[in-house]
Amino acid sequence: MKSLTRILVIIGATLMLGAYFLPLWHILLDAPQYPEGLEMKILLNGLSGNIAQINGLNHYIGMKFIVADDFKEFKFLPYVFGGLTMIGFAAAIAKSRKLLWTWFIGLCLFAIIGFSDFYMWEYNYGHKLNPHAAIKVEGMNYQPPLFGYKQLLNFTAGSLPDKGGILVGLGGVLVAAALFYKPGLSPKKSK
Repeated sequence: MKSLTRILVIIGATLMLGAYFLPLWHILLDAPQYPEGLEMKILLNGLSGNIAQINGLNHYIGMKFIVADDFKEFKFLPYVFGGLTMIGFAAAIAKSRKLLWTWFIGLCLFAIIGFSDFYMWEYNYGHKLNPHAAIKVEGMNYQPPLFGYKQLLNFTAGSLPDKGGILVGLGGVLVAAALFYKPGLSPKKSK
């Protein structure tokens, strides 16, 4: 493993440590009656933000209350992600491309499984509504977008990466660069 590759791997793994200190994702709700907006932040091990206010609104449409303890993922995600990050540091220390590939594949699987799980959270919360709710709109579901913005009645719901998620994404880009970038392999110039 070349020096540049090792540097990229170490920086990538270090950036990923931001997931332990910063929110990974946030969901925003904007509406005329909430000009400052409501926000829910998703961390590696829990939730923060305006959860009580969001639950108060969700009650009217029959959505289940959002409670961090209902998500078993928060109990093991810090350990899984920590293990993956340690593989990155180990790859750099051991100068092992095999460990680097293991890390890259592990991160890809983590992202696929994580986004699939997140989508199912959103789907279940937005579709499995109490039929006796105070507000019912025929054919309406309240699933926020996986990524981007969506109009839900008078609310604009946004779902975007937060600071920790951006750092993890940048770390992932550096891992890919470390694996796939080959310096000095530019096309030969014609004479």
